[in-house]
Amino acid sequence: MIIDRAEHPMYVSNSYLLAEGEGGGPGLIVDGHGEGAKLIERAQADGIVVEKIVLTHHHADHVDVAEYREAFGAPVVASELTAELIDTEVDETYADGDTISAGALELRAIATPGHCADHFALLSGDGDVITADVLFKGTVGGTMAPGATGFADLKGSIMDKLMTLPAETRVHPGHTLPTTIGEEWEQNPFVRIWRGLDEQGDERCTVWERDATLVLWAPDYDGTNKAWVRFEDDGQDAIVGGSQVVRGD
Repeated sequence: MIIDRAEHPMYVSNSYLLAEGEGGGPGLIVDGHGEGAKLIERAQADGIVVEKIVLTHHHADHVDVAEYREAFGAPVVASELTAELIDTEVDETYADGDTISAGALELRAIATPGHCADHFALLSGDGDVITADVLFKGTVGGTMAPGATGFADLKGSIMDKLMTLPAETRVHPGHTLPTTIGEEWEQNPFVRIWRGLDEQGDERCTVWERDATLVLWAPDYDGTNKAWVRFEDDGQDAIVGGSQVVRGD
């Protein structure tokens, strides 16, 4: 079960505290950003014994766990590729389909590449999924950041894996507010186009001085915008931050 989250004041990335039950007991931390004092205090106040610190992927706004190591003395757990890509020492590794546990609390690792090759979602048996930087409330992850594996992978991770979960599944993203699978199935503008419910756009634009078609211009989780573009030179699709897009007059 998801107990609490701490949101970084600048990067709005989330760090999560999970526990076996309402009365404390074994628990897990998922991701870290260096601003987790709130979660440390909550764990200590509620008698939650953090047994593992779990990382979803290697990006810097998710792997600052020094404060948790000091507070809990717990091992850091990550995929093998994440362990290769970060400076933080990783004590244990997991792979697709593995179960990460603390007492009766269990998270199943689901490989969700696209935003980056080492990206994983974590599914609990209580109807919660931590989606990190692949799926957010109302938007999706970018596909051109360092280590990204591209649009097709991201779409597959969302539509073939996450969107097949029950509609009532609670989604806890890597940035800002929670949502549900059902809400994103019905309202997420990227998902709606992938479902064939809404039309693709055809506005001309440029991205890094490359001519492109603006397939979708949508709000992002941080109050800015995110864009789905199709490059003219190679026909490849990508999802990029709105600040990278120059729209026509």
